[in-house]
Amino acid sequence: MSLRHTEFVVRTIAETAIENEKYFGDLDSVVGDGDFGYSLARGFEKLLEGWDDLDRTEPGAFLKRSGMVIASRIGGTSGPLWGTAFLRAGAAAGHTTELDGEHVVAMLRAAIEGIKARGQSDVGDKTLLDALVPLTDQLSASLDDGAEGALRAAATAAREAADATAGLVARRGRAAYTGERSRGSVDAGATAVAVIAERISETWPRQGATS
Repeated sequence: MSLRHTEFVVRTIAETAIENEKYFGDLDSVVGDGDFGYSLARGFEKLLEGWDDLDRTEPGAFLKRSGMVIASRIGGTSGPLWGTAFLRAGAAAGHTTELDGEHVVAMLRAAIEGIKARGQSDVGDKTLLDALVPLTDQLSASLDDGAEGALRAAATAAREAADATAGLVARRGRAAYTGERSRGSVDAGATAVAVIAERISETWPRQGATS
């Protein structure tokens, strides 16, 4: 995965977050404060506004700079979490200019650990980790299937895991205050991860992103 592919993934994340502002907000409003979709969209709009000025010396630098913008522009608790994910992924990429599947998995693992530390959360707490961790595990297990196959499998795992959060009780964020009432609705952050993963999987082949 080159810098071009990294740019494609980040832009896809941004565009998907913006396009799904209302959907993510509606999900969050069931047991949260309803600002997730709005905050995510506004932050990624800022990232796209300054797109041409981002550091492009290497994929890691691009991700770290993106993370800094995200952390400073996305409101609420989402900014620090999503910003940390990008920063940690960029740091894990190091100065590598061509990232293979193992690199990408390591970057996602680093992002996950950053989110856990920053949010004091883990799998089972009904957060984006409940989709991001299964996504990463499946991606790692499917690397031999090639980029397209691995992405499809990872997106499927993320969707199944996000849907399964309906059976969990929230332990972090505003939704945690609702206790048992949070059971029965999916987590907005986990669903966002699934929607983004599906979009990347669907659009990857059309970008000619074959490595």
